Amino acid sequence: AELFTTRGYAATTTRAVAERAGMRQASMYHYVSGKEDLLAELLESTVTPSLACARELLADEVTPAEERLRILCRADVELLCAGPHNLGALYLLPEVHADRFAGFRAVRAELKDAYRQLIAATVAGGALAKRELELRTDLVFGLIEGVILVHRSEPERPADEFARATAEAALRIVGA
Repeated sequence: AELFTTRGYAATTTRAVAERAGMRQASMYHYVSGKEDLLAELLESTVTPSLACARELLADEVTPAEERLRILCRADVELLCAGPHNLGALYLLPEVHADRFAGFRAVRAELKDAYRQLIAATVAGGALAKRELELRTDLVFGLIEGVILVHRSEPERPADEFARATAEAALRIVGA
């Protein structure tokens, strides 16, 4: 994560990754087939915990949708801000469009759809036309993923402050 986010994915060699891990390059191939596997694992680690949370929240028929959306936003932001490296920046790599990363893209799309479903379930979201719902989903999802850039500029600020403020902003975007 450190090498990919500081040196850049393309500039990071498997030799550098192996050295950083404290092993020989040949030994590294016992665990992964290359840096694409490492990137895929890093990318999926930024989405799968949030998706698990989203699935639980979608199944909850008791808690109001606004509160479930708030919980998801906070959990997602805390996850993205938890690590020492800006893994969200890796989403923008052109390599992520390759077939190898289809799994990541599918999980991320499912997470975005969970946001859409929760937004639609809110009182304000239920009144939105389909196009407006899609736009607000894009805005909320972009806000969540973009918070890592703000966090990077203020790393001393606790992640829970970012999570709280971002969740409140997301609810305002939705109209809740």
